[in-house]
Amino acid sequence: MARHAIIYYKENLAGYLSETDEGYTFIYDDNYLQYKDAMPVSLTLPLQSKAYESRVLFSFFDGLIPEGWLLNVAQNYWKLKGNDRFELLLTLCRDAIGAVSILPQEEEVADV
Repeated sequence: MARHAIIYYKENLAGYLSETDEGYTFIYDDNYLQYKDAMPVSLTLPLQSKAYESRVLFSFFDGLIPEGWLLNVAQNYWKLKGNDRFELLLTLCRDAIGAVSILPQEEEVADV
């Protein structure tokens, strides 16, 4: 079963992250690529129209997931599995520190 996330850079819809049985895909939104001030979500994911693919969660997104005691508190509160990195990302990184936010695709809102 595939799971999907919507990636925002500041207030702008920047792209889409998907998890499938084969791995992960990140692709920038076509409209985002047209913005004159568009910025990559990460230096490791430069702006391009072609999708990025990886067998493991991209290091940038994995790095947004809290660590240590904060991760333990979150796992216990939401009863999350520590090895399900995509679920941790979807649950814990909606209001991540910095310019990037991650929302589960079914929860996209127009005024983020």
